[in-house]
Amino acid sequence: MRKLPPLASLRAFEAAARHSSFKRAADELGVTPAAISHQVHQLEQRLGLRLFERQTRRVVATAPAQALYPVLRDGFDAFVRALEGLAGQRARRSLTLSATSAFVARWLVPHIASFRQEHAGMELRLHASDAPVRLEGSDIDAAIRYGRGPWPGLVALPLAVNRFAPVCSPALRLCRRADLRRHPLLHFEWHNRRADNPTWRRWQEQANVAGLDAGAGIVFSDENHAIQAALAGQGVALFSLLLCEPDLRAGTLVQPFGPVLQGHPYHLVYAPDSPRQEELRALGAWLQAGMEADAPGPRAGRGRRVRP
Repeated sequence: MRKLPPLASLRAFEAAARHSSFKRAADELGVTPAAISHQVHQLEQRLGLRLFERQTRRVVATAPAQALYPVLRDGFDAFVRALEGLAGQRARRSLTLSATSAFVARWLVPHIASFRQEHAGMELRLHASDAPVRLEGSDIDAAIRYGRGPWPGLVALPLAVNRFAPVCSPALRLCRRADLRRHPLLHFEWHNRRADNPTWRRWQEQANVAGLDAGAGIVFSDENHAIQAALAGQGVALFSLLLCEPDLRAGTLVQPFGPVLQGHPYHLVYAPDSPRQEELRALGAWLQAGMEADAPGPRAGRGRRVRP
């Protein structure tokens, strides 16, 4: 068992010897000069040696102090390096993931607790942006991208294929496609503006509901607002079954009928030279498993026969 003087005494001595001043040592350690003098005096009593010659505006280290000082200095420097190394390891175990506001709010936030349970030593920070972020030269480690790519210069890990279908509040009591004519269609503006985006016009081409104006209804600039309107019973949204899976499971939304439109896959993208490859692979595996578990199964009509 080590028999060492109190750490406070050793810190006070090391600072006083380095500054040749009790006052400057006190300023560094956030105490009074009297406290430094007291700690040094305790150490001198413990060692049975005089460590400083007290002068008017400074202190001068004695020969024993000159022998002790570099040992303590190097020891405290080693403490600092070790602690900074541990802090660096903690920083390297954190990841910042960017995704659209809807994906963050409707998938990542509800699942973040399971990530922490599975990866207790890793911190996942979420960054919401509807505009694609550049990974190069930024603090973003990875991003969720929707589409088929390619994303040059990035690793692209496929996660899940998105599917879209009409969803609404059960309060609307929709059971027939023809009933859509009695309710507002809820639209949201796609940020990527691809011609093959799942829209009500594309859905109408497959469903062929007579008399349905697929361009009419309420348009939202944000898909989160569109789904909130659907939850409030304000209309019917054509929405991602993956992102509204929690609401479908809870029964706050229903998918009354099809057809279901095939969307594009989600991908996790990141730089191939990222120093966090191990953490990124762990993140990708967690996303794949979670999104596969949430992959929508048959829900149309909740077992009712769908009538045209």
